[in-house]
Amino acid sequence: MPAVVIDFHAHVLPAAYAKAVEHLPLPPTTLEGLEAAMERHHIDAAVISTGPPGAFLGDAERAKELARLANEGMVEIVHATPERFAGLALLPLPDVDAALAELAHALDRLSLDGVLLFSNVAGTYLGDPAWEPLFAELDRRGAYVFLHPSFPPHALPLEHPVWLYEFPFDTVRAVAQLIYSGTLERHPSIRLQVAHLGGAAPFLAHRLASLADREPALAAAAPAGAIEYLRRLYYDTGLSNNLPALVGTREVVGLDRVVFGTDWPYAALPPDGGDPAPDLAGLGPEVRARVERDNGAALVPRLAGSPA
Repeated sequence: MPAVVIDFHAHVLPAAYAKAVEHLPLPPTTLEGLEAAMERHHIDAAVISTGPPGAFLGDAERAKELARLANEGMVEIVHATPERFAGLALLPLPDVDAALAELAHALDRLSLDGVLLFSNVAGTYLGDPAWEPLFAELDRRGAYVFLHPSFPPHALPLEHPVWLYEFPFDTVRAVAQLIYSGTLERHPSIRLQVAHLGGAAPFLAHRLASLADREPALAAAAPAGAIEYLRRLYYDTGLSNNLPALVGTREVVGLDRVVFGTDWPYAALPPDGGDPAPDLAGLGPEVRARVERDNGAALVPRLAGSPA
């Protein structure tokens, strides 16, 4: 059987949603563009989400409209070629009641495959007590959740683009909050994938874990220890498809929960096509097959059987 490659981190803006946010400086994120990239790099299937900026642009009512536009458009893409695409729902946070209503619509009526959540929305981070009802429902459903970084809720101190290091750092903030708020302890059934190999979380794993020794009262809600919670997450290789990052992640959390990702259209792909991640060859063919397909069966089982 030929190898199957599944991209667990790719972005598409459905047409109606794209039109609604066309005033924002976003790259062309069309289905046609993604399909061309998949063909050029021999990628068989992809899990797609809108990515930033999400639904909330400062107006809670508008956020509900944007989430519905995105999800209705996403399901059209998925249902047209379900063997090729899985879709993640956009939720209108920080309004928890609206997010719960849209979650039910997206998963029960539209049958989308999971949910996209951002590291923070308007300064509220994942794991905040205000969002506990949403995480309780996600846990009840055993939902697949994709954690993607967002813009930090502060002015950038340097003139570097936000994606250069602020996105990875904001991922660490969200992961640390999920751990030490007790959210991961209370809701173990959520299948949580973190973008970009967890930002810098694996690299900082032992530093994050040191809170239990240095200020144990702040770590009381995370009795298993930070490294154990990190090991329970899934990690995609989007913008991290290099051997040093993969080896570091392997040393902390192993590779059984690492899945392949490109972060298209932001992907750093070989310009001539072919192998989308040559450094993965350094893991050996058996491990590479697990990363590119088998590990993802726990997230979207139907894609793991996609024909090459």
